[in-house]
Amino acid sequence: MNLHFEELTGTDGARIGIASLDAEKSLNALSLPMILGLSERLDAWAKDPQIVCVLLRGNGAKAFCAGGEVRSLVQACRAQPGEVPPLAARFFAAEYRLDYGLHTYPKPLIAWGHGYVLGGGMGLLQGANIRIVTPSSRLAMPEISIGLYPDVGASWFLSRLPGKLGLFLGLTGAHLNGRDALDLDLADRFLLDEQQEALIEGLLQLNWQEQTPVQLNSLLKALQQEASAQVPAGQWLARRGEIDQWLDVSDVQGAWRAISQLGDHPDPLLARAAKTMTEGCPLTAHLVWEQIARARHLSLAQVFQMEYSLSLNCCRHPEFSEGVRARLIDKDQTPHWHWPDINGIPPAVIEAHFHKAWEGRHPLADLSEY
Repeated sequence: MNLHFEELTGTDGARIGIASLDAEKSLNALSLPMILGLSERLDAWAKDPQIVCVLLRGNGAKAFCAGGEVRSLVQACRAQPGEVPPLAARFFAAEYRLDYGLHTYPKPLIAWGHGYVLGGGMGLLQGANIRIVTPSSRLAMPEISIGLYPDVGASWFLSRLPGKLGLFLGLTGAHLNGRDALDLDLADRFLLDEQQEALIEGLLQLNWQEQTPVQLNSLLKALQQEASAQVPAGQWLARRGEIDQWLDVSDVQGAWRAISQLGDHPDPLLARAAKTMTEGCPLTAHLVWEQIARARHLSLAQVFQMEYSLSLNCCRHPEFSEGVRARLIDKDQTPHWHWPDINGIPPAVIEAHFHKAWEGRHPLADLSEY
């Protein structure tokens, strides 16, 4: 199932659980069996009194996790147009249950977010209570390019970023480096890629019987101090003032126009962001605008419940399938959107994405009871 688990015993007999995503060729993209296997092992470790800490990492130099394995999802969607394939209902319920379980995990949970941390990878990283980034880290929610929307709890963490930065990142899929992640509270520590073994060795040397938070914090501070000279320059916090001005608009059409005008901007970061958005899916832009507005007053459980509705309805509509076809299957990079004009999407279509697409009780209703 492309997962590897191990338990290491420390000097005081306490054990560290290490869960490794092991699908290097796909940049550790999450399949349904991987999600279910990871959930099962994390639940077991949560209940095991001998496991004192968990490290979640991705194998290979390029990525922690580059998202969900969406090709098989879209193949199921194309086989049942206009319907919610059973695979999609199972996949999103399992993924969001896993992400919520990370946010509420009862033991120290460290996520090592090196390389690409995209989409579903961001869901894993943001759920951990110690989120580590490195010089190679590239974080993003790039769903605008495939006709989905920023899910895996992004409604929660994007809506809580300073000013309009969350809206901007959702609309443009712009990448963050390690400094950006620290600046925007999307990471807790910056370590070097080669310090992972030192972290594990340090965890094994801790006395897990007393003053554990103090010891763990001291270990992480010492490692971060060694890495401080290699923290990259931040990119996005310094641009926040301009972004807030451009996105001081009353609707998503205004936001789309404002960012589109940056296509010839002398700042290559802004020009690239504009290009990604304008080549992306207008329906996604509407969903980003709406999800961020709605999420501001929702609990974390309610966010995942809302996103479950959104995701199933994206499977019923044509844009997600077309985006994945163009970007990941045929790779012609020319999606033919059903609604190519940001101004031409009926409000009823947007609203329909937030309505239930199943019978009976919400499949994630029990998250509120955790």
